[in-house]
Amino acid sequence: QVQLVESGGGLVQAGGSLRLSCAASGRTFSSYAMGWFRQAPGKEREFVAGISWSGGTKYYADSVKGRFTIARDNAKNTVYLQMNSLKPEDTAVYSCAADLFGGGVAGGVYKYWGQGTQVTVSS
Repeated sequence: QVQLVESGGGLVQAGGSLRLSCAASGRTFSSYAMGWFRQAPGKEREFVAGISWSGGTKYYADSVKGRFTIARDNAKNTVYLQMNSLKPEDTAVYSCAADLFGGGVAGGVYKYWGQGTQVTVSS
């Protein structure tokens, strides 16, 4: 069982930066692949970034590649999403998710989800 709590969202101007955090409970956090997803109003949830259990593999949606960076600190049971050069189209609720079997870009493979944190980018 893993419980996930996101933080760090807020309102930022276009071109600005935010760092999201996802704190996980449980002693087995380091066994889970982690992912960040987002959902804008009226749109389907979409994959943003993923990271392997060790942090050695990272992958991104094309829309955020070069602007967002995913990282994890297994000693702190936390995964991060550093978001730079934010655009209004990045506005969404951002959620982290955990998967014991490798993760991926499909939300359906992730078993545990956080409640999400709102990110709003003004133009």
